[in-house]
Amino acid sequence: PVLAGDRAITASSKAHDWQTGFTLVELMVTVAVIAILAAIAIPSYLQYTIRSSRQAAQAELVVMASIQEKIYLNSNAYASTVNAAYNGSSTGGLGVLSGMSRDRKYTFSLNVSSATYTLTATPVADSSQRDDGNLTIDPSERKTWGSKTW
Repeated sequence: PVLAGDRAITASSKAHDWQTGFTLVELMVTVAVIAILAAIAIPSYLQYTIRSSRQAAQAELVVMASIQEKIYLNSNAYASTVNAAYNGSSTGGLGVLSGMSRDRKYTFSLNVSSATYTLTATPVADSSQRDDGNLTIDPSERKTWGSKTW
């Protein structure tokens, strides 16, 4: 033991002289760092989910366009609906019975006129995609997203 004045200081009494835990400043610095990281990460993550849902809907449109071309080869006419069962002919549909994308963030519609069609994916109003713009595809493989091409 080390003598300090009248009393002996032992290792066990030293441990009690030091306070353990965090100071308010340390806690506030930690909270600030977490807030800064969240301010950067959350918007990036939201943009990522919006982009991935858009890409999934684009892929579904390409598949439906392919099915529509198969139907045209079989029937010399296009199917007139998205949400009827696929039967290989123009009397059926494209087989998307719900009329929605798999993640339910887009609704699909089909506009057929004489020898052409336009497939459209419209964002669901109460989803994260609501402001993302419509996606379209037609037989000439013209693919639009709002005023842009994809």
